[in-house]
Amino acid sequence: MDTLDFSYRLAVSLAGAAARACARGLRPDWRMRLEAEAPELPAGRWVWLHAVSVGELLLADGLVERLREAGHRVHLSTGTPAGLDLLERRLPEWDGGSGLLSGGAFPLDDPAGLETFLGQSPGAFIALETELWPGLLEALDARGVPRLVVNGRLTEKSLERGGPWLRRAASRLTLVAARDEASAGAFRRLGAPEVALGGNLKADLPPPRPLHGGWAALRGAWSDAPVLVVGNTVEGEEEWLLEVWIAARRRVPGLRLILAPRQPRRFDAVASLFAARGLAFRRASWPWPDEWAWKDMDALLLDTLGELPSAYAEGTLALVAGGWAEPGGHNPLEPVRAGVPTIIGPGFSNFEDLVAPLVESGCVQVADGAGLEEKILAVLAEAPLRPGAAGPLPASLAGALDRTWTLIAPHLPRVR
Repeated sequence: MDTLDFSYRLAVSLAGAAARACARGLRPDWRMRLEAEAPELPAGRWVWLHAVSVGELLLADGLVERLREAGHRVHLSTGTPAGLDLLERRLPEWDGGSGLLSGGAFPLDDPAGLETFLGQSPGAFIALETELWPGLLEALDARGVPRLVVNGRLTEKSLERGGPWLRRAASRLTLVAARDEASAGAFRRLGAPEVALGGNLKADLPPPRPLHGGWAALRGAWSDAPVLVVGNTVEGEEEWLLEVWIAARRRVPGLRLILAPRQPRRFDAVASLFAARGLAFRRASWPWPDEWAWKDMDALLLDTLGELPSAYAEGTLALVAGGWAEPGGHNPLEPVRAGVPTIIGPGFSNFEDLVAPLVESGCVQVADGAGLEEKILAVLAEAPLRPGAAGPLPASLAGALDRTWTLIAPHLPRVR
């Protein structure tokens, strides 16, 4: 162990000891990581798949299905309470009665936190997007466990912030299957020894799961009304987008709204915004009423996790938020895959590889804040009330799951 590894181990050991000493006063995400439990699986015969939070877990669908179909034992971990909640609800469906999948919290990246997970080491570790934990990668490297990153995403900004610990972690990766050429170049400059282009797994996800039966009542009540679905709003957007919808509704009577905040911590605040404007609305987390009750509703606050991709198909037009308040934006593919006309804001730097071909093919439009209301009205004037079948995605976005699987398969443990 050299000075760089020693300095990281010392820093995280001190942080971990302090966290354990005052565990009761810690934030929920720290407490869940302190309580993380390793799966009881044979050493070398399981795959550890890590998805940091909700977005990455939703991205894991196709990869989990391939691993299960190939007969691999898989343990999924996540690092946030929202991610853990979604993981607990998704696991039975992902497992499909096979008994091959387990899941839980991701441990602290210190020797004490990793000890139980590495007592019976996995046969391979796969991280989704950009989860480079120096302590874990050092320990896996020492045990000869393949260390893989899929849908690898690394921005120039993150690269500039990457200090010596991050560079050392990247140097210990076995393989990065990058989601785009820009990320591939950034991983190479960070020091990853083997980088290949896998493509963006968001373009190859299985169809979203059907919505629960309660949606039939809303669907019947709103069948003759246009519906605006606004997904993944962030703080600073909700109030403004609500005003845009209210203004558009004056010119399109009966225009309904489904709005889904990005972060669960925003649910109550957005509900208060709805109430302050005197809207008749329901929260998706409440018991669902019958069709007659929905006829008097203006809006649905989608305060549940995992339903937004399917809910886009209930709309006439989708706004994918994030890009009006922040530079990064959010995934525009979800409504496009549902066949719904889609508008995004000018901040989409996190999804440039998707937005460019989607705009070129006419699947997505970009609108700044000043022109958004007129853009909404123009699309509503032409769009059918509900989408038909979605057209094919641009050819440049196809095949990411197959390419990624081809890259990682040689590094996975043998199935017995």
